[in-house]
Amino acid sequence: MKRPPLLVLLAALASLAAACGRSEPGTHESPASTPAESSTSGNSHGRVYERNFVFMTLTKDSTVIVPWLFTTATLPGTEDREVRGYLARGGVWDPFYHQEWETPPSRAPWRILPHGNLHLLVGNADAIEGLVFEDGPRKLELDMSNSLITWTGRRGQQFQLLNAAVYLSDQRIPGVALDMSRARESRETQSGDWAFLVSGDSLQMVLENPTAASPGTNGAYRAWARLDFRDLHWPEVTVNWAEVRAYQPAHQDVPVSWTLKSDDEDLGGTLHVESAQIQAGEGKGPLLPVDALFTVSGTVRIQGTAYRVLGIFRHTRS
Repeated sequence: MKRPPLLVLLAALASLAAACGRSEPGTHESPASTPAESSTSGNSHGRVYERNFVFMTLTKDSTVIVPWLFTTATLPGTEDREVRGYLARGGVWDPFYHQEWETPPSRAPWRILPHGNLHLLVGNADAIEGLVFEDGPRKLELDMSNSLITWTGRRGQQFQLLNAAVYLSDQRIPGVALDMSRARESRETQSGDWAFLVSGDSLQMVLENPTAASPGTNGAYRAWARLDFRDLHWPEVTVNWAEVRAYQPAHQDVPVSWTLKSDDEDLGGTLHVESAQIQAGEGKGPLLPVDALFTVSGTVRIQGTAYRVLGIFRHTRS
């Protein structure tokens, strides 16, 4: 499908941009600091910044999920950057993009950069409106338009839902996208797990464990939902591993099903894994880090009503 001239121009301009994105995500139980504050206080060193874009279709008969995962770790004298892109459909994961590189220290390390075969579509106020991967005949484009709702966590995390579409060659696939950003101190060895769930166009939900608390920790998760245009929030949700399987390359167990329940019992449910993309990290052993993306399905109950959900669950463990 031929792209409109404006977006083509934006893509070209994005490759020349120094950085794009929001102000710095926070890491403490207080509002996030501004970029100017973080650059003068020294907080931009020794931190890990995440920016993730996750596209999902809203139809149950043909589920397509496209996660783009951006990570920047600040170190003395450098910034380590990593970007990964995946396409999940029909239970098959295609890890089509993975790049790691270093950049000099900057005043805004949380901002994402185009690199290699990845280009950004940038709109007003440096807002990211799209991501384009192109490698010869292979092309995948994520376009994001108007915002549906935005949620902010107590540690400065931000989760924004947007109308979106993915272009695979000439095929346009409509859906919804999650744009999430958060940060942590580098001394925190891992990030907390999170999930993005949908039930058609009636329910979209985000679950997040902001402090990487152990499974089953009472009230460790937060949950936000957009339900029939209503904005719902649960500040304390307990998520348990209902079943695990051994992942031998890392000599660790990984979850394959979960139960969830809010403190006020208005929210509950069960999730189980449909397909997985798992990799083991490096280490001295015998236990190695695990980084997993799962497609999941299950049932979420909100105020007594059950919703059949599909989605993605991100799990990491050191």
